[in-house]
Amino acid sequence: MAHRAASATFVHPTAEVSPEASLGEGCRVWRQAHIRERAVVGPGSTIGAGVYVGAGVRLGKNCKIQNGALLYEGVALDDGVFVGPQVCFTNDFLPRAVNPDLTLNTASDWEVGRTWVHEGASVGAQSVVITGVTIGKWALVGAGSLVTHAVPDHALVYGQPARIRGWVCFCACRLTVSGTDGWCATCQRSVALPQDAAASSTL
Repeated sequence: MAHRAASATFVHPTAEVSPEASLGEGCRVWRQAHIRERAVVGPGSTIGAGVYVGAGVRLGKNCKIQNGALLYEGVALDDGVFVGPQVCFTNDFLPRAVNPDLTLNTASDWEVGRTWVHEGASVGAQSVVITGVTIGKWALVGAGSLVTHAVPDHALVYGQPARIRGWVCFCACRLTVSGTDGWCATCQRSVALPQDAAASSTL
């Protein structure tokens, strides 16, 4: 099947993109999005309306960031990651507005947490991802989840806190698990899973 040729990058007139940010070929940045300095948005990625991409945040190619998502400093997304509407990635383990003497916190008063979302993973609408978490390849986080621990490759997680509820294919359909292999009846594909996949039920 032929693939569509990359188009020119589009930035809506109401979007605010730092001159120090980098947008790859074919990116689409919609209204009132804000992309900060040193952020990198990979080729073919889409940044929805009202999205915030913090300083130094990195997105791979062909990512989809839906309306109102918040990607604060310290977040890195590999290629092909989906972030649903109003998802929030936090970046402060010990959030405070002020110091004990009630002076405002500055950049030197806190440490930016790091969050990494691997290739092909999806984070459902209005989920909150606590800083320091890694989300594995092709994992699927259900809408409204609170992600507090690492998510394995191909895991289906949801809830508050998010727990492993099953395993999913590259196509996002549920897998039938046998030992360390999963079978997708939809696309007739076998998927290698972690050793304890059959027994895993919680994160």
